[in-house]
Amino acid sequence: MCNPKITTEKYITQMTLLPETEEKKTPKRQLAPTFKPYDNRQIQVIFDIEALIPEHHVARVVDEMVEAVPNEQLFSHYKGGGRSSFHPKMMLKIILFGYSQKVYSCRGIEKLIRENIPAMWLAAMQQPDFRTINEFRGERMKVLMDELFEVMILKLIDEKYITIENYFLDGTKIEANANKYSFVWKKSTAKFEAKLKEKIRETLQHIHELTQLEAGTEQKETEQNEEFTEQNLEAVAKKIVEKVEKLTEEIEKEADTNIRKEKRKERSKWKKPLKLIRENFIPRLATYKEQNEIFGDRNSYSKTDKDATFMRMKEDHMKNGQLKPGYNVQMRTENQFIVFYSIHQRPTDTSCFIPHLEKLASTSLPIPKTVIADAGYGSEENYVYAMGDEKEPRFDFLIPYGSYIQEQTRKYKKRHEFGIVALAHNILKVAGIRQLLSEKNPNNTKASGEKRIVFLHLLHFRDFLDNPLS
Repeated sequence: MCNPKITTEKYITQMTLLPETEEKKTPKRQLAPTFKPYDNRQIQVIFDIEALIPEHHVARVVDEMVEAVPNEQLFSHYKGGGRSSFHPKMMLKIILFGYSQKVYSCRGIEKLIRENIPAMWLAAMQQPDFRTINEFRGERMKVLMDELFEVMILKLIDEKYITIENYFLDGTKIEANANKYSFVWKKSTAKFEAKLKEKIRETLQHIHELTQLEAGTEQKETEQNEEFTEQNLEAVAKKIVEKVEKLTEEIEKEADTNIRKEKRKERSKWKKPLKLIRENFIPRLATYKEQNEIFGDRNSYSKTDKDATFMRMKEDHMKNGQLKPGYNVQMRTENQFIVFYSIHQRPTDTSCFIPHLEKLASTSLPIPKTVIADAGYGSEENYVYAMGDEKEPRFDFLIPYGSYIQEQTRKYKKRHEFGIVALAHNILKVAGIRQLLSEKNPNNTKASGEKRIVFLHLLHFRDFLDNPLS
């Protein structure tokens, strides 16, 4: 509000501001960016590549463990002469280091020793190609593996990392790199082989009949237990070939058309069994013989990996219990170290227990004092093996049998204690019957002298157990 009597025409209510003045800022000093010297074209010399590796790096552990292997043990697998080979310790170091870094291919290991500083140090700046690495891993290490493992385990024992007192044993199944549907079953092979032998017996009987008819003698049946081998069938085939060639010559010499026709019919009768023997019987017998040799004591194998056996795996994506080719690996651990291992073709842990320990006994590693395993290893055969034939057992063991845990439950105990109740009930029942039917019992006869019919009531023992019917 304003008073019109005292206000002027140019009266405004806004405040008048002071004239703006520019502040003079002092200019900042212009500084150039600074960097550490860098020139990757400059020649640099590394006097000791080992100095670049940390003190507790895994490469140093690999170097220490491999150096503990005696040279004589490695050199004994080389015949000598020829071009100089890469040192076996160097090859072992780069392969073990590559596996520790999850590099499993030979080309990956080759790349590692060209680009990775610890791998360069282990290889002493040498650069074997992937073919050399593959040849050493596939041929040399296959023979050296068990000996190397024993040497390294003995070193761990000497350095007090592990002891062999308690032997914790468990197994796991590893799926083989094979086709899931390439199975061969022992029962099927036995069934087909039996059918084939029956067919061979019928064919040989037919050949025998033809021979007897031609000779005009009595027919004679082949023996049921006769053994059919490839050599026997080949001998029969040669005789048939001679007969067919003889008939062919007679056909060529014969001029009469009707006789030639009869000869050709006779020749076709001999050609049919010859074709069966050469193209069917002999190859199939050879196949079944080879399959039985591959089976051994197994029930199956894979065509694409004949060492693998079909077994149920823990990882069952289809949830149908599908059998897959694989191996049963048994491992002994202590303080998270794998102290010993064995690979088996048997699907159950029970059947792998004795072979695993027998393989351990054949090595230079000490026999454990106590073997600890789960109920999967509990069987009478394994218990007898652990006890041994001598006065003292081979080792102590803590292996429960299959139903041990179930027998410790209250429900299981109640179910078996009810049998005691039943026995006591029957005993008291018999005693009651004898007492009621005895001549000395005055209530056993009526006044007229007729014997009284006795109706016995059931006896209940509800106080014998908390709940005997549970």
